[in-house]
Amino acid sequence: MPDAPQIRSDQAVVLDDVDREIIAHLHDNARVSNVDLARAVGVSPSTCLARVKALRDRGVIVRYTAEIDPRALGYTLQALVSVRIRAGARHLMGQISDELRRQPEVAQLFFLGGAEDFLIHVRVRDSEHVREFVLNNLSANPAVALTETHLVFEHHSALSAGLRTPL
Repeated sequence: MPDAPQIRSDQAVVLDDVDREIIAHLHDNARVSNVDLARAVGVSPSTCLARVKALRDRGVIVRYTAEIDPRALGYTLQALVSVRIRAGARHLMGQISDELRRQPEVAQLFFLGGAEDFLIHVRVRDSEHVREFVLNNLSANPAVALTETHLVFEHHSALSAGLRTPL
């Protein structure tokens, strides 16, 4: 499937209740059949198919993906690592971001405004693995001024705000 068009941050996409229901169902199970999806949202299969295509064409649905349980791959611990870059090294932010995104432990990388510059969500085998990640990828970098690691005891994914239809 070709990449969907990217929506500019100043563009508002108008979604009706059926669009929001379709998105919610696809978020829960992207492999749902069109017939089952149509039945769940109360429209005909042809209407549902056209709606899903329109959502892709408008850049609302960007891709379909499989959610993998990290524990099944041996990653039993998750952590959030905040990073502050030294004032004199701000010109390296793009390079640091690129290097971090290439690390297999990095599940998500956030570029922040505020006291910290990055928040890194990592999935690791154990506490020794998170320690090695921080030492090798952050503390060893002279551009990094400060890191703070928070262990994740529980993690829940949710559909983005405003996309679920009210019950």
